[in-house]
Amino acid sequence: MSAPLPMPLPTQEFDYAKLRARAMASLFEAFDSLCEGTVMVDRNARVVWINERYAARFGIADARQAIGKEIEEIIPTSLMREVVRTGRPLLLDILDVEGETFVVTRIPLKDERGDVIGAIGFALYDKLQPLQPFYARLHKLQHQLAQTQQHLAAERRAKYTFTNYIGNSPAATQVKQQARRAARLDTTVLLLGETGTGKELLAHAIHAASTRADRSFVGFNVAAIPENLLEAECFGAVAGAYTGAEKKARIGKFELANGGTLFLDEIGDMPLTLQAKLLRVLQENEVEPLGSNKVVKIDVRVIAATSRDLKADVAAGRFRADLYYRLNVLTIQLPALRERSEDFGPLCDHILEQIAARTRLTLRELDPAALALLQRCRWPGNIRELRNVLEQACMLADGPRLGEADIRGIVAPSEIAAGETAPAAARAAALGTYDEALAEFERDLIARTLQACGGKVTAAAKRLGLGRATLYKKIAALGIASRD
Repeated sequence: MSAPLPMPLPTQEFDYAKLRARAMASLFEAFDSLCEGTVMVDRNARVVWINERYAARFGIADARQAIGKEIEEIIPTSLMREVVRTGRPLLLDILDVEGETFVVTRIPLKDERGDVIGAIGFALYDKLQPLQPFYARLHKLQHQLAQTQQHLAAERRAKYTFTNYIGNSPAATQVKQQARRAARLDTTVLLLGETGTGKELLAHAIHAASTRADRSFVGFNVAAIPENLLEAECFGAVAGAYTGAEKKARIGKFELANGGTLFLDEIGDMPLTLQAKLLRVLQENEVEPLGSNKVVKIDVRVIAATSRDLKADVAAGRFRADLYYRLNVLTIQLPALRERSEDFGPLCDHILEQIAARTRLTLRELDPAALALLQRCRWPGNIRELRNVLEQACMLADGPRLGEADIRGIVAPSEIAAGETAPAAARAAALGTYDEALAEFERDLIARTLQACGGKVTAAAKRLGLGRATLYKKIAALGIASRD
């Protein structure tokens, strides 16, 4: 016969309600002993209990004095009222109190029906050694965030003032007078001029002298952005708005410049499809990010610039007439370098000082013959071209002074004015139209710069002061070979 089954033991009677109450009390006592502070509020966020250690943190000698007061009277930055209002806990939060950091847990208290009747908060302090790595990481991140914010703020400040626009010639003086007048008027400004005449510098200077000087200056080159990305770059985009878009929403340049100044360089290269949207932004002071059906109100002062003939582009249908009239509120025509011969001396000195500071080479000086030769050049690339020539001369020269031979060895013969290399008629016949001469200059300048940079487009673009995308376009259009 099989052994009889054991008789079941009688079920022990437990008072689950009492056990649960005891567990909750033990848990509260444990938290209270471990925590730096504990506080409890009612449904109106008035203090019903606070432990002595926490009360002392806020200058209250007797914790009973805090009873009945609103929590913000004791802890000004407390979020206990929010917990009572929403009924949702804040399980992990940071509370700064007079330079000390607490990790805070806040839990709503509910009655039998589930209605919120108050909240309890526990403030953990760094006596808990396991939290030390957390604090260290937190402080490091806070420091990095502060540094990043300072760096971004500095990047979005104006880099130049009117003192950086070198020259006292009548043409330069007139430009600075017009720009100072523009700085006092909070209106759209259109800067016109050949490439390299200082349009971006002047945009910075106008912002720096305006009432928006303490706000952001944001600029970007319209021609340097691929057309399929230009709308998102300018107006922003919601997450996943287009193929290849980032998972996070993208803030456009208009929003980044909100309250400050937006500089749109090479506005003449903006596609017609986006010109209509830009016009609406300028008229309505609001942007609609790509892929969104919501508009964002903005307050932005626009400074636009172009080296193109916008009137001709309007006549040819390449630029909207209504947008041109909206931009052409206050126009400043920047003179070409060949129209500022009186400014060559101080301008060259300024550039040579910058080159010496950046490269740590000996500060070079120009002798009179070299300066005279520079003044006779055509400079279709203007100040940017002059800077490039002087930088090459400084790299190649041995002595402290740059002579005529140092300059002539770099400047192409076709760049020197009449009487230097050939009769004017013969040279005009060889060069053809102005556009042909400019294209020939660009081809020669880019080819020589690429050669000096080992055929690398990125390095050449940096030396020329162009965007890489812009230089790629010019290389393709001019049929120049490159390495990357």
